[in-house]
Amino acid sequence: MTSTPAPAQPAGDAAVEPGNGRTAGTPAPRPAESAAASALAAASATGIATDAADAADRAGRRLHEPVNVWFDEHARDLPWRRPEAGAWGVMVSEFMLQQTPVNRVLPVYEQWLARWPRPADLAAEPSGEAVRAWGRLGYPRRALRLHAAASAIKERHGGDVPREHAQLLALPGVGEYTAAAVASFAYGQRHAVLDTNVRRVFARAVTGRQYPPNATTAAERKLARALLPEDEATAAKWAAATMELGALVCTARSPECVRCPISAQCAWQLAGRPEHEGPPRRVQTYAGTDRQVRGKLLAVLREAVAPVPQARLDAVWHEPVQRARALDGLVADGLVEPLPDGLYRLPLT
Repeated sequence: MTSTPAPAQPAGDAAVEPGNGRTAGTPAPRPAESAAASALAAASATGIATDAADAADRAGRRLHEPVNVWFDEHARDLPWRRPEAGAWGVMVSEFMLQQTPVNRVLPVYEQWLARWPRPADLAAEPSGEAVRAWGRLGYPRRALRLHAAASAIKERHGGDVPREHAQLLALPGVGEYTAAAVASFAYGQRHAVLDTNVRRVFARAVTGRQYPPNATTAAERKLARALLPEDEATAAKWAAATMELGALVCTARSPECVRCPISAQCAWQLAGRPEHEGPPRRVQTYAGTDRQVRGKLLAVLREAVAPVPQARLDAVWHEPVQRARALDGLVADGLVEPLPDGLYRLPLT
């Protein structure tokens, strides 16, 4: 990714939500649509796979080169993009970046890789240590899932992150997004990597909409596959480049279209940057939520060297019903282990 630490979040993985794509009766493209959108819509209307593939290839080639050249010049120097990071470094970054910005991930990522440079190193420790090291990245179930994935890599693959997409997808806590991202970013393979940033770039540049749908749709996946370059190396760079373009230029709130390498072809720009007309975009809140209470409870347990009594946990939040609900949720998620005599600790399994 990169995210921005899935988010994203991909959740333990950036969620790949089901959706229904339009497969027939595609309307004629609006005059302001980009050439890429027009070609893809026309090809889709024919229902002929070869025509669709040719049109997508022509449309994509108009986008691939400028975006990839821009990436060569402007990509951030992030540790998980360096050759020494390896596939494990890429996987760790993808788990951390789900729903979490890069600046928060960087220090935790570096400490994590220094302590656990290989999957087997993490697998050798209790899962509670992964939760402790996760710190305040949020969504700590990702730490448990990464620990479970490391254990599976040690047991099934001799301690090496597998290359095959299907083997990656079979790992605990790894969904479609993370499997595609690791295969693409670590091994240079050809996969459609759809995170929030990429979805936003495609929504604007190709379909002329300010924002993508709240949940990933089948139509978006189809478009991403259609735009994917045929050459593996070009496709892998395209995956990273479109993600970076969405993170740095085609941002959600303040897109800098004057810096965009494809602004002259962007369907949204050509249409006059119309306002979003779909369902209201989800806005995540934190203050006063169970997530905040869970974070406060976990903070006490992360800092403790011995099991913690109930009274210390009770002191972190004033509302007893919500506090109990949050603690019960942590126990149910396997993030906290209850002990006799009202004591609690991070899991030792």
